[in-house]
Amino acid sequence: MISPIEGLAPITGSVLEPGLAAENPSMFGLAFQSAIDHVKETDAEKVEAEYLLATGQLDNPASLMIASSKSELAVSLLVQLRNRALDAYSELTRISL
Repeated sequence: MISPIEGLAPITGSVLEPGLAAENPSMFGLAFQSAIDHVKETDAEKVEAEYLLATGQLDNPASLMIASSKSELAVSLLVQLRNRALDAYSELTRISL
């Protein structure tokens, strides 16, 4: 489940550009970092379920399909966020002052 924007954790990493202050991350940076973290979490769940299935320890095979679907949706959301950000950047670069 994706948490609302108000519940996002601060960015800790190299997602910010070097010129930006890490103490005051942008709202977009927080949302993007949250999406990246969610992709990592769902992928770890999927890999764990695959391992359990391969070793015969998985009691419910449907949990692998659920974890796989969650991981696929998280990656899709991240790609859509990236595409929207690139579109917005392209629009901003076309603006003449």
